[in-house]
Amino acid sequence: MSRAICVFCSSSNRVDPAYFAAARDLGAALARRGDTLVWGGGKVGLMGEVARACQAHGGGVIGVIPESMQDVEIAYHDADELIVTQTMRERKQIMDERADAFVVLPGGFGTLEELAEILVLKVLKYTDRPLVILNIDGFYDPLHELFEHFIEHRCAGPEYREMYSFVDSIDAVFEALDQAWPSVR
Repeated sequence: MSRAICVFCSSSNRVDPAYFAAARDLGAALARRGDTLVWGGGKVGLMGEVARACQAHGGGVIGVIPESMQDVEIAYHDADELIVTQTMRERKQIMDERADAFVVLPGGFGTLEELAEILVLKVLKYTDRPLVILNIDGFYDPLHELFEHFIEHRCAGPEYREMYSFVDSIDAVFEALDQAWPSVR
């Protein structure tokens, strides 16, 4: 069964080459599984890398980009579907609506904000879709430690650990997704 996987990640071209390799591997794996990529619609950084790899391996890609970003020529116009929004909030809403699950690659403040929003939606029981954080070379170790700090200080309950998965490989991403969807594959 094909799923739409929303990927949050960096739009920077200056990130570690290992993160680009992970984006390529994730895009290729999505395509091989028959899944569709939903992402922020950019052609730069890890965003562009995951989309190009997915398409190169026969997968479908749905980009969602605000008009202001399209205007500065970072939109990936080769997407199978490119949705242009007026605002960032509208962008995130459409990405959320189109996704069956969320995977997070290395990224900056925007990626962190997207991850946090989905996690809060899970905490408030607005969604139960999987959230998988790909921790390439320990990139998200500090975030994982912060989540544990929240739990240790009782600002979050230990049951929140069930709402996300930190994994360190592409294979583990799909293992986590398959566990969340036991009837699939």
